[in-house]
Amino acid sequence: MTASRPKLFVKSYGCQMNVYDADRMADALAPDGYVAADSAEDADVIVLNTCHIREKASEKVYSELGRIRKMKAETGRAPVVAVAGCVAQAEGAEILRRAPVVDLVVGPQSYQRLPELLRQAKAGARPVDTEFAVEDKFERLAAPTPKAIRGRGVTAFVTVQEGCDKFCTFCVVPYTRGAEASRPVAQIVAETERLVAAGVREVTLLGQNVDAYHGEGPDGRDWSLARLLYELAEIPGLARLRYTTSHPRDMANDLIAAHRDLGKLMPYLHLPVQSGSDRILAAMNRRHTAADYLRLVDRIRAARPDLALSGDFIVGFPGETDADFDATLAIAREAGYASAFTFKYSPRPGTPAADRAAQVDEGVKTERLLRLQALISEQQASFARSLVGRRMEVLLDRPGRHAGQIAGRSPYLQPVQLVAPGAEVGDVIEAVITDVGPNSLFAAPAGDARGSTALLAETAI
Repeated sequence: MTASRPKLFVKSYGCQMNVYDADRMADALAPDGYVAADSAEDADVIVLNTCHIREKASEKVYSELGRIRKMKAETGRAPVVAVAGCVAQAEGAEILRRAPVVDLVVGPQSYQRLPELLRQAKAGARPVDTEFAVEDKFERLAAPTPKAIRGRGVTAFVTVQEGCDKFCTFCVVPYTRGAEASRPVAQIVAETERLVAAGVREVTLLGQNVDAYHGEGPDGRDWSLARLLYELAEIPGLARLRYTTSHPRDMANDLIAAHRDLGKLMPYLHLPVQSGSDRILAAMNRRHTAADYLRLVDRIRAARPDLALSGDFIVGFPGETDADFDATLAIAREAGYASAFTFKYSPRPGTPAADRAAQVDEGVKTERLLRLQALISEQQASFARSLVGRRMEVLLDRPGRHAGQIAGRSPYLQPVQLVAPGAEVGDVIEAVITDVGPNSLFAAPAGDARGSTALLAETAI
């Protein structure tokens, strides 16, 4: 009788890089026979892949660990429990002390060693690995199989840069992900080619500060993100490119030119500003002013007039006054966002802002957040309405919600629902936006007078 294969369940919190990391952890364990579990209750190994950016990140992890402890007691099962990611990096062995249910702790720079750490945990040790690895973890990770890639869909993330040297005073990334480090161009190209060969049509390049990318090129020189994008755009079968997250200080001229020149580079840019007040931006150590940001936005839009903007905002940073917050509303109105992520400031232990005086009252932060969210929601709805009647290319990525429907993503990442007879997941079709719903756009294939679907060429965009 064949023994059943061990099952792995990874629960990821937070950013897109954690989604990528979760897949790579699964790939690292695949040679040992691990397959995906549908739930923690069904798993032999449970990994909580944590994020330290969001509010009360640690508390959420410990709450989840409490549920796992209860599940183990009720079922009598004994899965190995691992805490990975940025909370693991920040708290290390403290997690083992506070949560005896945890068997191992591994930071985001060490998950290439997960198979060995897992063997140590099964032998009774409780390993903690939160060192910033000297060796290149990406070279040591097992590549995903074509079957695994196909199971993850027609879009994929590729981490190209990790860490940050900016040291914004509210942010833990330099402490949990380390200094900026960029992967070699050849490594990124090879990974992207494997993805495309297995059916991926859209790739998003990831980095904590992605436009600071400076990886070694085939010529032995450091390449910029723009040069990397031009190289990737030559891969046959790759229909779309994106990248995130950018810092305004690192948006170079050649990257702006890439938005003008590369049809495969989608006209949707995530460019966090955080505040519209120069005083608060200085206190955040953002190293740009509101005027710098708006000039940059103007230059990018001049290069790519159909570009839509996304951003990040923090309200209630220590010392923020009503006038400072009004400046944030003003820059949001002037920049004009298709979407944005908005947060109340919450202290992160070990960051400079956490110990500052003049912390803003929680009620004031809530009121400001609601006002900003109302403005962003209004802008988002207005942008969606402006697309009605426009022709655009839609990447089909899943079955639709209703029989006969197929769903995809617009160039601006919005869900699109349409009926397109003969079209399949992975196709890029030209469509006309016909209506706007609460959470989706609706479209019809752009066709000739007889209504035929205009399927784009395999590699066109």
